[in-house]
Amino acid sequence: MANFFNPPADKPRLSADRIDREYKRMRLKVFLGAFFGYAAYYLVRKNLSLAAPGMIEEGLLDKASVGIAGSAISIAYAFSKFIMGSISDRSDARKFLVVGLILSAVLMIATGLIPYGTASTGLNVAIIFTLMLVIGWLSGMGWPPCGRIMAHWFSQNERSFKISVWNTSHTIGSGSLGLLVTAGIALFAWAGIGQTWRAAFIFPSCVALLLAAFCWWALRDRPQACGLPPIDEYRHDYSAKKAAKGEEDKIPFKRLFVDYVFKNKILWLIALANAFVYLVRYGIGDWAPVYLQEMGIMDKSQSNLAFALHNYAGVPGTIICGWISTRFFKGRCAPANVIYMILVILGILLYWKAAAIAGRLAPLLGADADAVCRTIVYTALCGIGFCIYGPVALIGIQALNLVPKNAAGTAAGFVGLFGYLLGDAVLAKIVMGSVAEKASLGWSATFWMFIVASVLATAFCATTWKKEKLAASAADK
Repeated sequence: MANFFNPPADKPRLSADRIDREYKRMRLKVFLGAFFGYAAYYLVRKNLSLAAPGMIEEGLLDKASVGIAGSAISIAYAFSKFIMGSISDRSDARKFLVVGLILSAVLMIATGLIPYGTASTGLNVAIIFTLMLVIGWLSGMGWPPCGRIMAHWFSQNERSFKISVWNTSHTIGSGSLGLLVTAGIALFAWAGIGQTWRAAFIFPSCVALLLAAFCWWALRDRPQACGLPPIDEYRHDYSAKKAAKGEEDKIPFKRLFVDYVFKNKILWLIALANAFVYLVRYGIGDWAPVYLQEMGIMDKSQSNLAFALHNYAGVPGTIICGWISTRFFKGRCAPANVIYMILVILGILLYWKAAAIAGRLAPLLGADADAVCRTIVYTALCGIGFCIYGPVALIGIQALNLVPKNAAGTAAGFVGLFGYLLGDAVLAKIVMGSVAEKASLGWSATFWMFIVASVLATAFCATTWKKEKLAASAADK
């Protein structure tokens, strides 16, 4: 079975007159495969959040149980993304991504088919927790092979923009999950199927399986396996960091981690930055509906719309951030990250003080204060979403740029470990939930957490500014 995941052997080089045409065709195919493949992973990740209201209403789960299961996914994914990253560096990216997606979809469908009982809530929690833990682990098979594909098919001086475009796939996937769940529930209701909340698990997973078939057709591991030259040779871009002589194919995990990750000081800095960026990313997004409803700023439908707009605003924001990095900073990521994180701080302040600002503006505008407050919140959340996903993408790109191509998955997994374990699971979920629950602290304390995290993320990104520039200059020589 282990041999099944081995990278395909190099094929004989195509004739010179075919290389350019074939390269362009294959680059489009693998990009689309990676884009829709990673988006599909988000169709089989947060399904429990959308199924939870129905399950709680039927007495199958309670809110605490849903929170525990959500943490299980984040914790498992954090470790998986790191470990799977090192494995993916020695595996066929095509097989790695597709197998993980199929297994995730099948398990999510199984979650929706299990006959849960109202008299055994504890058993329900145990079953769902276990399934979410496994699905969280399998989710780690999504990003690393995509990172490997991007490193092998796109050269460094174009990678910031191309990966920024690709990185919008997870935002589109998250948004599409909500639409597919709505469609699935309507389909179940039309067919007379009871417990329509099960559609949240089943319908998006079926779509993910269809996308897995598309990915199998579209993806290829690297150019050499298609009879094409390496990307740096094809584009005459030799600025990317190269492996030591004799290590162009497989590198033992110990050497991968110690030489290219553990001893890489810049990688540690961007990993810490990633943790604080993820605190803001998931702290703002995941808690927005609860905060807005609890504070009486918006009702359920309005807060759901705010959540959707926050996520979708990340699509143009990420693309523009990558363009700025490529156009003005020659592919360096630190400058764009610093600019975007400063804007995030401004957005957080606007979000936090929306009610106070509305109270001053409403009389001047002759408008209802509540309506003005909602408008300010929509604007602030869109602004934060626009800006926060750019650094999310570029920090991942920095990780790819700082190591050889055959260590890309390990570096991406290491940085992701900090983001999902420390930033998401610990800070954004466990710590934030506890802080918001305490009467003596409340939501004001969580906003201070966002501001401090944004300042620290900006500082850590700034420390890599000069180092990244020096590394790029050394690579050009």
